Amino acid sequence: MIQAFILSLGQLTDRPILGVLVKSLLVTLLLFAALGVGMWFVLDWLAESAAHWLGTADRGGVFASIVTVALLILAWWLLFRAIAVAVVGVFADDVVAAVELRHYPAAHAQARAVPLARSVAMGLGSGMRAIGINLLLSPVYLMLLITGVGTALLFFLVNSWLLGRDLGDMVAARHMPATDLAAWRRITRPRRFTLGAAGTGMLLVPVLNLVAPVLGAAMATHMFHRGRSA
Repeated sequence: MIQAFILSLGQLTDRPILGVLVKSLLVTLLLFAALGVGMWFVLDWLAESAAHWLGTADRGGVFASIVTVALLILAWWLLFRAIAVAVVGVFADDVVAAVELRHYPAAHAQARAVPLARSVAMGLGSGMRAIGINLLLSPVYLMLLITGVGTALLFFLVNSWLLGRDLGDMVAARHMPATDLAAWRRITRPRRFTLGAAGTGMLLVPVLNLVAPVLGAAMATHMFHRGRSA
């Protein structure tokens, strides 16, 4: 895994991978900006309505701005992983192809490019799974707060599992039909979990988290092909 990380980091400035990094960051930031604007208008309307009903001075703009900033900070912490990985999933085929072309040319020659529709479906599925499962587990997260470390540990384990699945699928989609994915996931579960743990760890580190999804896709490519040749 360390070697996969070093190789992936060294290829981060390759034009196709750098292009995916820039596009994914822009789309992610635009989505958060749109979320912020939407929240501001909703909160401003709620504040104006409350001021009118209570007969007090309208300070909705100030209220909306303060609460929007607070909610965006919270949303960035809670949703960045899901949204960033989902966005990268849409463009991941370019990353995987670039890694294969340099390190696994024979596999690259036999690969099938993933159609955009399937890439979008995989990206959306990744984001929805991450948000949905973490929401379902939120009562457990809250109960484990009393342990001090239980919430963080469970969150890390769950998201490592989810991320390992998503990153692995980005590569496998180029080399096997969808009907074979379930069997492949069972066989590679330990390696994919290790990959997901590495990616989740990177997502927790400031600055590194911005490139973590792209690095994860590149590392998944090395994991996939080295696992097949082992």
